[in-house]
Amino acid sequence: MLDYDKEAESYDDLRGGEPRARAAAEAVLGLVGERQGRLLDNGCGTGIVTRWMAGARPGLRVTGVDLTPAMVGRAAARVPGAVVRGDSRQLPFGDGAFDVVTSVWLLHLLDDPADLRAVLRECARVLRPGGTYVTTVDKAKAHDVGSDIDAVLGPRPRRPASDDPATVDAYAAEAGLVRTGQARFSGVGQGRSPRRTIKDLRRGWFTLLPPGEPRTEEFAARLARLPDQDRPRPDPVFTLHAYRRSGW
Repeated sequence: MLDYDKEAESYDDLRGGEPRARAAAEAVLGLVGERQGRLLDNGCGTGIVTRWMAGARPGLRVTGVDLTPAMVGRAAARVPGAVVRGDSRQLPFGDGAFDVVTSVWLLHLLDDPADLRAVLRECARVLRPGGTYVTTVDKAKAHDVGSDIDAVLGPRPRRPASDDPATVDAYAAEAGLVRTGQARFSGVGQGRSPRRTIKDLRRGWFTLLPPGEPRTEEFAARLARLPDQDRPRPDPVFTLHAYRRSGW
């Protein structure tokens, strides 16, 4: 897994920056509807999506939480007075404290099913009955856009997706969350080019292809033979699931 303290400074620039964040925030808020009250962005990272949600919906009082100190520092600068450090598996908030809880690009990081269950339980616990939970699912699949890059990378080893939609739905149901909707949005500015993908390979982006290993370099060599080395291929398309906390 990437070191997110080290990643914090360049994180947004490598992942679509403000356009992607705005697209994510708009899609999340579209599933939230006109709900007012308190919103928790669980695993808020650099706070770039958090800030867009706060700015777009003044009727929602937005709070962000993240575990990584460098991420918390950047998020706190973006949303002053509204970001705390905490573990998504054991949130530092009381039961039913929020009307909305979100987790954008978080669940795919949870390789241990026990961690995934814990995060979903915590999201449900801090959500009031009838409140809305929105999360991204199937993040890795979003990047498979049918490009020539995907054809090269197709045989690579992959981890099972911890944020598989059916798995998330099942664990959410265990936590008392009932699925109510779905949406998709474009990862604006994240279309891969061959040259950029080679850089990502060599920096450990693909977790089962460690930098410097012969197999990693084999994939890099195949990517280097593709045409239009600096032309981005289509942007990924991410999926959101929305849930309602049962109790009403």
